Amino acid sequence: MKPPKLPAKFTRLCNSVTAKRPKTVIDHILKHGFITTQDLKDKYGYNHPPRAVRDVKEHGIPIVMFRVIGSDGRKIAAYKFGDPEKLRMGTQLGRTVLSKELKQSLVERYGANCAIYCVPFPERELQIDHRVPFEVAGDDPKATAKIEDYMLLCGSANRAKSWSCEHCVNWLELKKPEVCRTCYWAYPESYIHVAMRPVRRADIFWSEGEVADYDLLKQKTEQLQKNIPGYVKEIVKEHLKGG
Repeated sequence: MKPPKLPAKFTRLCNSVTAKRPKTVIDHILKHGFITTQDLKDKYGYNHPPRAVRDVKEHGIPIVMFRVIGSDGRKIAAYKFGDPEKLRMGTQLGRTVLSKELKQSLVERYGANCAIYCVPFPERELQIDHRVPFEVAGDDPKATAKIEDYMLLCGSANRAKSWSCEHCVNWLELKKPEVCRTCYWAYPESYIHVAMRPVRRADIFWSEGEVADYDLLKQKTEQLQKNIPGYVKEIVKEHLKGG
């Protein structure tokens, strides 16, 4: 694919991006016309290609996905610039420009807690995340208007959410914000599905002095030749019966 012919305004915005991850994607597309998930992993070491692409979108630069044949003969995702008319000048809404003030406001409202694990973390380890993924609702100016549209996540929870969202039909095809708003990953305190699956989940995080409890639990499950999630379910079920 030939490098795209772009309007000067579009090129100026592309060249103005200095953050390493989105700049890597932009520069590769400017040179080659597109970039694949394989390029992002093998050439640049990004294990979460959609996140790198999302960073570009969050700078107001339209990106579209299509499919190409990878080195193993399978179809893989590739990305190229979208319609230049959809350029959003001056509307950098992404996580690379989310302010310290927003983070502080979130801490004041919800505490320095991970919204998924429901435990406190040092503020420096918490990341601001859109409740409804930018990939789904990024073009809706109302989606970033209120503090309620964001959540604080630790790195582990953010990666888990990203993986689940990026494999969800709503992310890949439907693009309906209302679907995300009833999902565990957007509102873990009140949801009806997890990435469009009618299931329930509880993410448990052991920290500090609780680690000893986890180690005892692990030893017990090994003795019983069971796995930890299954054993925890058994304990909860018996407890509820007794109550």
